[in-house]
Amino acid sequence: MPTTPRRRAAATLLSALLLLSALALSGCGGDEAAPAAQAQPGGRPGGGPGQGGGGRPVPVAVAAAATGTIAAYYDATATLEAEKQAEVLARVDGVVQELAVEEGDHVRTGDLLLRIANDEYRYRVEQAAAASANQRARFERFEAMVAEALVSDEEFQTAKSELASAEAEEGLARLTLSYTRVEAPFAGRVTSRLVDVGQNVSGGTPLFVLADFDPLLARVHVPGREFRDLQRDEPVRLTLDSTGERLEGRIKLVSPVIDPASGTIKLTIEIPDHPDDVRPGDFAQVRIVTERRDGALLVPRGAVLTDKGEQVVFVPVPGEGGVTAERRVVETGFTDEDHAQILSGLSDGEQVVVKGQRSLKHGSPLKILEDAAGAAE
Repeated sequence: MPTTPRRRAAATLLSALLLLSALALSGCGGDEAAPAAQAQPGGRPGGGPGQGGGGRPVPVAVAAAATGTIAAYYDATATLEAEKQAEVLARVDGVVQELAVEEGDHVRTGDLLLRIANDEYRYRVEQAAAASANQRARFERFEAMVAEALVSDEEFQTAKSELASAEAEEGLARLTLSYTRVEAPFAGRVTSRLVDVGQNVSGGTPLFVLADFDPLLARVHVPGREFRDLQRDEPVRLTLDSTGERLEGRIKLVSPVIDPASGTIKLTIEIPDHPDDVRPGDFAQVRIVTERRDGALLVPRGAVLTDKGEQVVFVPVPGEGGVTAERRVVETGFTDEDHAQILSGLSDGEQVVVKGQRSLKHGSPLKILEDAAGAAE
């Protein structure tokens, strides 16, 4: 029978309805399958950080908690200073005739630094010596005559006084002559030369700056509330800013007063031994022990992590499937560069993960390595 247009339209409409029905049934079947796909044996819906699961063991290194000594520190910055430093001044007028030392030279007490032309001062000594000799001769004559009552006692006392005055003038002239030889007042190094040969100087003119580098000093101001119990000779560690080199010092002086403006106490730290290239003016980080605790439970500092505001360590614990990580909340005390003090949450001898711990969760399987250097960071 020939197909009419009406029959063809009806057949097309029927095909479209069948297709839509099939699509609707497919969508409904997908919604029901989703929960079944999500449900897995042993799954923990809603599990967050800190919950471990299966998977490959994490390679880690461990260390045992042990008792030891740890201290709290106060850190400050200081400038190293020479114990003694002074300007050497001219004590007489004159022309610089000779320079005996240069900047950087080592000198001992009494070594010649500089000489001032002294012809005038030598003549004054000779003149004073002659006057003193005349007065001495006169006094000796009067002394012989007074025994025979040839001079009065008043004349004798006058001659005696004039001799003493002449001898004093001679002594002053010789002392002034000695000032033309400028000597080192103490042993040290010349840090500055301030004059040249031929320069005319007068009394009070700075000639050199001399400093004693042995020992060096560092002065720091520390909070008075924290440092009331500091004593002399306590050890102090210093680290040079320029080289990172560590120096050992000791507290030499503790100020007996607290600065009312800052509430600090001044400490003077002595560094008795130091390399030759360490000089005044170097900056150093100063670390002072404020409290020391013996018999403290210590773990490597890196073993302690901060997680959700808590201090935690990971402890390897054995299980049926092998060793797993236990997340342990701890309370910490003092810390230094190497160790952290554990106040609670851990026992002496318990092991903690020291390498590979940052990738762990509670229950993570572990592979403890013999060689700590091979553990994952």
